[in-house]
Amino acid sequence: MPVQTMTAANARQLLDTDGLVIVDFWAPWCGPCRAFKPTFEAAAATNTDVTFASCNTEEEMELAAEFAIRSIPTVMILRDGVLLFSQPGLLPATALEDLLEQARGLDMAEVRRRIAEDSAPTA
Repeated sequence: MPVQTMTAANARQLLDTDGLVIVDFWAPWCGPCRAFKPTFEAAAATNTDVTFASCNTEEEMELAAEFAIRSIPTVMILRDGVLLFSQPGLLPATALEDLLEQARGLDMAEVRRRIAEDSAPTA
């Protein structure tokens, strides 16, 4: 599946998708971003069950600010609309594949239960 361009206009639709969504926040002037692009595109081609999106932080400054992007590239992984992973820096292909496998293996009911526990008011 080709990498989709994430913009302010389609971000909610992309991020609220059921299943796995991985977003690469990048900029055209960023050397590590350019180095990561082929890895990201190759992963998109082989992981057809995952939605891959790319956000150019130069064109989408408000969106980058909304996600508190401070360093690029930054990769975020969501599943069923829940943010599971966010990390700046270049990821090797093996690490990216490992992260996707870990995200696939999560029990989302358990993840949601833990989120609810963590956000519950304390007495």
